[in-house]
Amino acid sequence: MNVSEVCTQILDQLAALLQEIDGRDFTKPSKALSQSTIGQHLRHTLEFFICFEQGFERGVVNYDKRAHDRLTETDKLMALNTIRRIRGFVSALRDNNKPLRLEVGFDPDKEQYISIETNAVRELVYNIEHAVHHMAIMKIGIREVAPYISLPPDFGVAASTVRYREAAVSVHH
Repeated sequence: MNVSEVCTQILDQLAALLQEIDGRDFTKPSKALSQSTIGQHLRHTLEFFICFEQGFERGVVNYDKRAHDRLTETDKLMALNTIRRIRGFVSALRDNNKPLRLEVGFDPDKEQYISIETNAVRELVYNIEHAVHHMAIMKIGIREVAPYISLPPDFGVAASTVRYREAAVSVHH
């Protein structure tokens, strides 16, 4: 399985979540998530993919320059359309390992960036790890605000953790 296929699987899981969650629950603040919503975490996750997509075209990726698009975090249809668009972009990449530059800013007082060499596959890997992390957070919120949703067991779980759990189960049998 290549990196693009892993990304599309993650995006498919997010799309399935969107189709199942009620619109009110999508935007309902969660106590367990410090009053943030499933929609906010989904929007944040998608905006990293969008930054990568825009950066791929320009040759420079900067995850700090997110739009914080309120519509994506409140409108399920908009979020679903965004997922579909990103999925198309990621699928078209396949193994295109275009060299890129990554701009990162660590100074909270200045918009000053460090520029480092990277490539498309490395940034897809970063987006996978970032998405899995936020999916794990979303899972916590879903249990509180939308307990009727049955998530796949690997939703928000790193592949290495899935392998570890499977190995631990097979050892005990």
